[in-house]
Amino acid sequence: MNIRYLGHSCFLVRYGEHTVVIDPFLTGNPLAAARPEEIQASAVLVTHGHGDHVGDAAAIAARCGCPVIANYEVSLHLSQQGVQVEPMHIGGTRTFPWGTVKLTQAFHGSGIELEGGGFKEGGMPAGILLTMGPYTLYHAGDTALFGDMKLLGELNRIDAALLPIGDVFTMGPDDSLIAASWLKAGLYIPMHYNTFPPIRQDAEAWLERLSSQGQSGTVLKPGEACDLSRTDAAVISGRSSVE
Repeated sequence: MNIRYLGHSCFLVRYGEHTVVIDPFLTGNPLAAARPEEIQASAVLVTHGHGDHVGDAAAIAARCGCPVIANYEVSLHLSQQGVQVEPMHIGGTRTFPWGTVKLTQAFHGSGIELEGGGFKEGGMPAGILLTMGPYTLYHAGDTALFGDMKLLGELNRIDAALLPIGDVFTMGPDDSLIAASWLKAGLYIPMHYNTFPPIRQDAEAWLERLSSQGQSGTVLKPGEACDLSRTDAAVISGRSSVE
């Protein structure tokens, strides 16, 4: 599994011949490492209805001829724009030709911002457990710390976890480190920070604190990627290098 960070909470995740994009906020993102027209994907995954997560989902899905996978309310909104959707909701699991998606709870909002002001019902926000091949990735979405993250760690073998650290609108560094201790993932990657002034954070300092509590992580700059099939990442996740 190759995980490429495109800025904010957007990631390209590839395994074999398939690639999915999560929370494709690229247009208007000052740290975006790609343009929407550069994205080729088998599916677009969206955690919730806020503009910095739905982003370019409709444009990418329409151009690639692929579905958007999101909660029912966000899916309905996008389907009204002529986009193919695969609606889900919290706790549900669906299997696709390229992998499996399970939506987990997240504690946040999900209102869809409309042109001209106002909001549309966006349902419940979600995290995503994405399994492709032998690897499982947890994208926490925008969320506060919540106790059932312990349960996610107990019930799932998580190879890599993407955790918000920006504070103000989501978990900050302190709470995300608690989340990391509960999730028992092989590798942690910070997200949702430094895009805008209110969520400025020192990711390298966070990484040092993560290491001091005996856990492994990496800070990806926008455009950088890590590959869980590489020997070093495979060892971190508890897998042999030949698996």
